[in-house]
Amino acid sequence: MKRILVVDDEIGALTLIGIMLERGGFEVLKAKDAEQALVVLDHDTPDLIILDVMMPGMDGIELCRVLRQRPDTAQTPILILSARGDAKSVMSGMDAGASDYLPKPILHHDLVAKVRRMLDLDPVTED
Repeated sequence: MKRILVVDDEIGALTLIGIMLERGGFEVLKAKDAEQALVVLDHDTPDLIILDVMMPGMDGIELCRVLRQRPDTAQTPILILSARGDAKSVMSGMDAGASDYLPKPILHHDLVAKVRRMLDLDPVTED
């Protein structure tokens, strides 16, 4: 079972995203901020990391940069989920090393499908 670390300071969002992913067949690790995420990563190496952008302390963009500098997470796929869907926010996320970026709110099917694609769990079909 693939493990996903979800980092979001909004407990409701953290819970909802966790439920969506668990229903999609994933094991979910949760952290409410960057500091807690780094503690989790000292003990676990997830297959994919999902970051919220707007968090107190270190935001998701900065955390993404930190994760890209760590040997254990340098190659881990990172998905940024944010209420900020404007081009500038998306570019700053991608420039920080994110693998992909999705705007909130997110639908269950869209999130699970995106995660499955990022983990190469779905065969790519061409029309």
